[in-house]
Amino acid sequence: GSGGRCAGMRVLIPSPLRSYTRETWVEARGRTIGAVLADLDRRYPGIRFRMIDEQDRMRPHVRFFVNDRQAFTLDEPLGDGDELLIVQAL
Repeated sequence: GSGGRCAGMRVLIPSPLRSYTRETWVEARGRTIGAVLADLDRRYPGIRFRMIDEQDRMRPHVRFFVNDRQAFTLDEPLGDGDELLIVQAL
């Protein structure tokens, strides 16, 4: 496609969302957290809405970590080989 190659990475799926993926770790592509979530939603329809609300805000009980550093925005940049950890707080 256009716009160069998207970064590819491993994404940790929290237990409550594994009914969508059937796997703990999945591969996804994107240059930002938002793009990766869109990629996941294409393959696992409905999963993004469990993490992001109607106003495109991260839901309060969901945390995102890029290589163990917490990310607070959907436009947080991602690089090839990064790990995105999605954690659902109780």
